[in-house]
Amino acid sequence: MMRYTEENERLVDKSPCAGVRADLKFCLLESDCCKIHKKTPKECLQSGNVPTECQALRNTFFECKRSLLDNRQRFRGRKGY
Repeated sequence: MMRYTEENERLVDKSPCAGVRADLKFCLLESDCCKIHKKTPKECLQSGNVPTECQALRNTFFECKRSLLDNRQRFRGRKGY
């Protein structure tokens, strides 16, 4: 989950799935793969060497992006929003 330092701090990006994207980004940057092994988040995702919580966020982000293309989701709402 995003951690804000100030009370009224919000994401600048207002696009759909931006919150899930930011959570995934911070999860990857806090993982041992990025911190200790000095790899980029993309390299960590490709190698599969990330914690299970980051894998869950990746799946949630995928479902959110997929729901943008699904016309049925217009009535049900986006997943992960």
